[in-house]
Amino acid sequence: MELEICVDSVESAMAAEAGGADRVELCSAISEGGLTPSIGMMRAVRARIGIGMFVMIRPRGGDFVYSPEELSSMRDDIACAADEGADGVVLGLLTPEGSVDVENTGLLATLAAPMQVTFHRALDMTRDLGAAVEDVARTGAHRVLTSGAANTALLGSKRTASLVRAADHRIRIMVCGQIRPSNVGEVAAITGAREFHASLRKPVSGPMLYRNTGIQLGDDHQDDYARYRTFSEDVRQLREALDAIHV
Repeated sequence: MELEICVDSVESAMAAEAGGADRVELCSAISEGGLTPSIGMMRAVRARIGIGMFVMIRPRGGDFVYSPEELSSMRDDIACAADEGADGVVLGLLTPEGSVDVENTGLLATLAAPMQVTFHRALDMTRDLGAAVEDVARTGAHRVLTSGAANTALLGSKRTASLVRAADHRIRIMVCGQIRPSNVGEVAAITGAREFHASLRKPVSGPMLYRNTGIQLGDDHQDDYARYRTFSEDVRQLREALDAIHV
């Protein structure tokens, strides 16, 4: 069983490794679903962990239909990720009609080689989930990330199980969506999946003592002083729950 932990800091990446993760998905702006991290962050994380590092390639928040200029940026970011020692990249491109952008995904997957390529949860936003997995398989990507197009992995587990059966080892299915030690055994049993993705972030107090509550820098629903971390003990508990699964 493989465990990937989504992180947005050096500290969280180190905690993921200490807890027994097989790799990290390195992002910025996890609250927006994850954006491309800076070169400095890639470099710092690569210098401090020995497990796999997959880098998010997503130039902005919002939908997954990209302009020529954004595609150019994604190509450059893939090259930077390779230069900084990434083992893989994570991306997802759709058409306005809600299907996988096979042509551009294939071009980016070719550019990323020999790094692995994960097609992220843009998959769950497609019109036909089964057809989308088949399309991604044709691009040369190695895996898809999915909750079965549901709010949680458990709710989408039966649909994910059908994807695992249809994929038939041609492409890997990695399950996400509130994966926890308490439910990963049930999700694994229903889906038959062998790769799991979780964030496990928790809010922590920052060092700021003075806080100006009279101004809002971010969106209204955001806390300008909020910080989130992944802790090694939480990763370890999930790792142990995965290791206890008998397949």
